Amino acid sequence: MFNSIRGLITGKHTEGLWLLTGGIEWDLAVPLIDQAELPPAGEEGRVFTWLYHREDQMKLYGFSREKRRATFLELLKVEGIGPKGALKIMGGITQEDLEAALEAGDLDRLERVPGLGKKTAQKMLLALKGKLAALDTGTAALPYGDLVEALVNMGYDKRAAAEALNAAAAGLGDGVSGAERETRLLKGAIAHLSGVREA
Repeated sequence: MFNSIRGLITGKHTEGLWLLTGGIEWDLAVPLIDQAELPPAGEEGRVFTWLYHREDQMKLYGFSREKRRATFLELLKVEGIGPKGALKIMGGITQEDLEAALEAGDLDRLERVPGLGKKTAQKMLLALKGKLAALDTGTAALPYGDLVEALVNMGYDKRAAAEALNAAAAGLGDGVSGAERETRLLKGAIAHLSGVREA
């Protein structure tokens, strides 16, 4: 239903943040580590989302990267870990440390994560070893991920879009930044993909 929401970060709190977009202020549950990776309050940010919906509850969860969201969803597959537990686990250990601990079978490191007991840590090792490091999150791993995604939505091939953006960036130089740079990169990439020399 939602892939991501881009808007003005109006505030952060212990359990998440508020994001203002199109006149609506969203209240998202976001791990503390993801909050730190996102821009500060008062600046625009993009949050990757997942909607939790039950008969008696609806909650929107947010993450700084697609891989963080994918990790959250993998944690939910582990017996005994629900959305709140997964959020707390991800707020207490970085993505890199979590992957390293799982790959090394480091039960002691996992047990030091707040809210994660020995039994649940053992279940995580059994269920997730070798999985997180191999997660494929698509365009997020490519340069200019947002622009690649925009081009893919227009019908272009993902890899071709990334190559076209790299070509456009090489011709643009470093004198342009911000929104203008994104606009010119997108225009240049479309021209490249269409076989048209940009004027």
